Amino acid sequence: MSQPLPIIERRRIEAELLKEVYETLTERYGKDNAKQLIAESVRRSSIKQAAQFAAQAEGGTSLQSFIDIQSNWTAENALEIDPVYRDESRFDFNVTRCRYAEMYKAMGMGEIGGLLSCNRDGSFCEGYDPKLKMMRTQTIMEGASHCDFRYRYEADQAV
Repeated sequence: MSQPLPIIERRRIEAELLKEVYETLTERYGKDNAKQLIAESVRRSSIKQAAQFAAQAEGGTSLQSFIDIQSNWTAENALEIDPVYRDESRFDFNVTRCRYAEMYKAMGMGEIGGLLSCNRDGSFCEGYDPKLKMMRTQTIMEGASHCDFRYRYEADQAV
């Protein structure tokens, strides 16, 4: 059985095509409209991909099932993570190195790297489990020293 493509490699392949799409959209509709269209397309894709992960979660989705799939994004040393806090309803960590950001910048796509990668994080929660909420105030892609991921699982909240 073949190994699935690491997500960082998948993002690189997607970015090669999206770079051309972004440039074409910018030429036709202007930079702001191009960014809006890319952001919405990536958001929709993220929600759909999250739903696929959710459908495969044995016993249904939970904070633990979400934690269990994080290795998909860290594979190939794509992210260096510093754990901050974890309990039954919280999962907090900082990303201290992000090869996704490095890759987009090296591809000359730093301007939209956040749209292609960082913006997926919150919308992924929507598609995975509406009880999963993410807060982040800064990203490496935007020039910060680290990304501060703060997840909450609101298990007692009706969906």
